[in-house]
Amino acid sequence: MAKKLGKKARKFARKGLQTVQKQKRKQRTFFKKKSAPRGRGLNGEAPDENEENLNHERNVSQLDQNVGGGHVFDKNIGNLLGEEDEVELEDDFSDSDGYLSEDTECPYISENENENISRDDTARGTFQEENTEIKMQIAKQKKELDKLLAKDKEFAKFLESRRSQLEQYDRMVSDDEEVEGDEEEEEEEEQEEQTRQPVTQTTLDVWCWLVTEDPNSPALRNLLNLYHNASLFGVITFRNEKSAQIVSHEVYSTVINFVLCEADGIFRALLGVAENSNAERILMKLKSSKEWLNVGPLVKSYFKSSIKLLNQVTDTMLLVFLLFRLMSSVVFLHAFSSLGRRLIKILVRFWSTGEDQLSTSAFLLMKEVASQLSSDYFNICMKAMYRTFVARCKFVDDSNLARIDFMKSSFLEITSLDVQQSYLVAVSSLQRLGDVVKHSSTTKKKEDLMKINNWQYINCLNLWVKFICLNYKENNLQQLFDKAVRVIFGVTSLFTGPRFLPLKLKCAQMLNDLSLTSGHFIPVSSLVFECLDLTGVVTGKMDGDEEPRLKLSTLLKVPGNLLKSRRFQEECVRSSVEVLCTHFSQWSFHVSLPELSTIPLILLKRCHEKATVESVRRLIKRFIDQAEQNRDFLQMKRDGVSFSPNDQTSIDNFLLLEKSNAKSSFTQFYASMLQNSQIRNMVK
Repeated sequence: MAKKLGKKARKFARKGLQTVQKQKRKQRTFFKKKSAPRGRGLNGEAPDENEENLNHERNVSQLDQNVGGGHVFDKNIGNLLGEEDEVELEDDFSDSDGYLSEDTECPYISENENENISRDDTARGTFQEENTEIKMQIAKQKKELDKLLAKDKEFAKFLESRRSQLEQYDRMVSDDEEVEGDEEEEEEEEQEEQTRQPVTQTTLDVWCWLVTEDPNSPALRNLLNLYHNASLFGVITFRNEKSAQIVSHEVYSTVINFVLCEADGIFRALLGVAENSNAERILMKLKSSKEWLNVGPLVKSYFKSSIKLLNQVTDTMLLVFLLFRLMSSVVFLHAFSSLGRRLIKILVRFWSTGEDQLSTSAFLLMKEVASQLSSDYFNICMKAMYRTFVARCKFVDDSNLARIDFMKSSFLEITSLDVQQSYLVAVSSLQRLGDVVKHSSTTKKKEDLMKINNWQYINCLNLWVKFICLNYKENNLQQLFDKAVRVIFGVTSLFTGPRFLPLKLKCAQMLNDLSLTSGHFIPVSSLVFECLDLTGVVTGKMDGDEEPRLKLSTLLKVPGNLLKSRRFQEECVRSSVEVLCTHFSQWSFHVSLPELSTIPLILLKRCHEKATVESVRRLIKRFIDQAEQNRDFLQMKRDGVSFSPNDQTSIDNFLLLEKSNAKSSFTQFYASMLQNSQIRNMVK
């Protein structure tokens, strides 16, 4: 009996209250209007071409603002990827999406047999209080109306003449509304009672057992709907009443854990595919299998709910677990391109801003998406990662240096999946970087030079240098190699003076990397000695701890107040010698080393004579001694050979055994110098 009274109370609230009637009238008139077809305007006409161009320009300008930043060549780097800008997707992720039609036979088990009665009693008591309040307001208004009628006899006669017409009109309106909406409201009431019914832990355990025993069980749809509710748990929206199914944190944890752990295996079982099947076989099932017609909506609901969950959850461990479980189901995204794009956006955000473990998990999932799905997904991943890298590398300091290095290495790992596609993007990007150098060398304006002397430009240039070094030996990247060398030398020629020594040293190190990878000789020593000449003679007394510690790896331009400091000059000399030592180590076993080392050794001896600080003199002297010793050893070995300079095979095999052993004096000296450099950077 209590259940019937509860239903009657709800029915009265829906039909009797005036505010509810007004709201229903508005909803009916709204839903009777036909919505414009997708891709058309409000009047049903196709969008104007000028309007499309305006939207495209707006998107491009917005992308430039996000990627550029200030005076840093925003237009040039913002459009490095060419004509294909990021596609803005329609936001079809309303709160109603992701729900599946449920089977009424699926069991709901209450942990308290009086739960329904108490719920109806509570609802009845609430409506009784509201009815009492409404009756009091009506009585008060009637009393005021009676006073008005007693004072104004003419108004009383007018109201009496109109009373019968108003009562007849109200009866007609109420009858029409009951006839139109009675059946619809009863169906909504039944569905609402079913969907809003709380799911207890016992009910959830039964559903999980049913699905485990039989993946075709109707409980699977209920579980996926409950998982969708979990993805919206705690979110207050005007259509989120269904999330009231989750009544406890235990239910929330259980449904997320079960669905994430078992969903992929259930989908494969429904498709008749083994868990260890390769991606090609699953793709064939997606294209030609009849089972996919029934399984497809389930998979789509699973991914939609998971993407919503990724946007809602803030716990790092739960996000890592969610990304790990989605990795096994990546192949199903082949059928849902919009979901794949949406997922990539979220992964790129986690990759660039999340904690270390979350960033790594997001990158691994992106790698799976780019490798298992079509080339379109690879292009989307690569370009989204590059745009994000460009936007995040504007500033470099000790706090984000490791993050930038991680983004570089992970981006390069993605590009190695399809070097041919990445090569096209690299050529376009380096061409635009070269255009900036060419324009700046022509104008010589300060604002144009600032487009180059910034971390955004240097990090992008260094990124493509690393791409060349990683793939040069296995692919034909000679054209890209030449472009990179020309751009680097162009950058070094634009900046003179000791304040730009860190920039020049970074360019010299990039040239060393290209030379080591390609085997081509690049005259790095001339650039290094230019840096040594700019430092001048290292003199003066050490001011102790008053001078700030310098870390050239986080500088491009030295502050003016530090130019004449002994610590800065000493650091520049050490860094220059390290770069020169790297250059010498690349050719330490080459047959042409005696000729290559002649001029650099002469210049080093002059620097040694000018230096007055004992630590600098000792470093330069030790390098000179090791270089001369290595030169004399190689000269002695070269005098004992009989092949001509035209015999390239014999030249390549010259001292091959000594080179592979890596036990020479100069090799050990170079290794110790690198180790000391790392220790010095850690101390700073």
